[in-house]
Amino acid sequence: MSPLEPFTSQRSGSHTRLIAAIMLVAVIVLIGYGLRHTISSFLLSFVIAYLLDPLVVQLEVRRFRRIHAIILVYLVLGVLTVFCLTFLVPMLTINWHNLVQNLPDYLQRLKLLLADWQAHLPAQYGSEEIRWLTDKLTGNVDTMLQAISAWFYDFAGGVAFNVFNILLSPVLVFFMLYYKGRISETLESWIPPRRRPLVLTISNEVNDSIGGYVRGQVLVSIMVALVLIPPLYLLDIPSPILCGLFAGAASVLPFIGVVLALLPALLLAWLKFGTGAILFKVLLVFSIVYFLEGYLIKPLVFKKSMNLNPLLSIIVVMAFGELMGFWGVLLALPLTAAIKIAWEHWLSGDFDRIPGEDA
Repeated sequence: MSPLEPFTSQRSGSHTRLIAAIMLVAVIVLIGYGLRHTISSFLLSFVIAYLLDPLVVQLEVRRFRRIHAIILVYLVLGVLTVFCLTFLVPMLTINWHNLVQNLPDYLQRLKLLLADWQAHLPAQYGSEEIRWLTDKLTGNVDTMLQAISAWFYDFAGGVAFNVFNILLSPVLVFFMLYYKGRISETLESWIPPRRRPLVLTISNEVNDSIGGYVRGQVLVSIMVALVLIPPLYLLDIPSPILCGLFAGAASVLPFIGVVLALLPALLLAWLKFGTGAILFKVLLVFSIVYFLEGYLIKPLVFKKSMNLNPLLSIIVVMAFGELMGFWGVLLALPLTAAIKIAWEHWLSGDFDRIPGEDA
C-alpha cells in the first residue's frame, strides 16, 4: 500500500463531493426554473401569510381560537376586497386605459420637443454630439412606441396568466396560517438537537429584523401612494393613480427608489403641459411627501432596522433583481439581512460552541 494512498483517496472523495454539490445545485436551479410559476404562487402566498400572521396572533392573545381569528381576518379582507373591486379597480382601469390611449400622442409630443430643442442648439463646442444624441432619440421614438406597446401587451398577458395564482393564494394562505404551529414543529424536529438552540436563536433574530422591515415597508409604500395620489390629481397630472401606485412600489428600493418614483410623474407632466412651472410643482409635492416619509413615517414605523450598508443594499437589490426579477427585488434585503445575522454568529464562534460539549 502506497503511503500517499490515504491522501489520494481523501482528495478524490473531496472532488466527488464537490462535483455532487455542483450537480445538485444545477438540478435545483433547473427544477426551480421549470416550476417558476408554481414557486411564484407559493412565494406570494407565503409573503401574504407572513404579513397576516401577527394579526392572527394578536386575536389569539385576546382569547380567539386560531380558526376563528383567521376567519375574522378573512372577513375584514373580504370587505376591503369588495371595496377595491367596486371603487378602486374601475378608477385604476380608467387610468390605465387613458395612459395607453394617449401614449402615442405623448411620444409624438416628445419627438417634436426634441426636434425644437435641437433647432435652438447654439453652434459651439459639444453641440454636434448633442445633435447626434437628439437625432438618435428622435429617430427612436417610433421604436420606443412599439417597445412600450409590446411591454403593455406582455404585462396584460402576465396579469391574465397570474389570475390563477391570485385565486389560489387565499387557499394557500389559509392553510399556511392554520397549520403554522405544525409546520414550525416539523421544521424544528429536522434540526439536530445539539444545534437546535442556536438555530432557533438565529431564526428569532431574523424574524424580528425581517418581519418588522417587511411589514413596515408595506405600510410605508401604501402611505406614500395614498398621500401622493390626491395632489397629483389636483395638479391634473395624467394617470395620477398609476403614478402614485408606482411611487409607492418604488419606495421599496433603497435610495434610488425616490428617483424612480419621480420620473413617470415628471415625464407625463412635461409631455402634457410643457412648462417649467408644472415640473416645479411636481418636484415640490414629491419633496414634501418624501421628507415626511424619511423624517416622520419611517422613524415611527421601523422600530428595528436591518442596519445594512447603503452601497451593499443597492448592489444586492440590483443583483437579485437581475437574477429573479420582481421577487429578487422584494426578497433581496430580507435575505441579505438573514445572511448578515448568521454571518455575525459565525464570526463570534457560536457555531463552534455546541451545548453539552464543554461538559
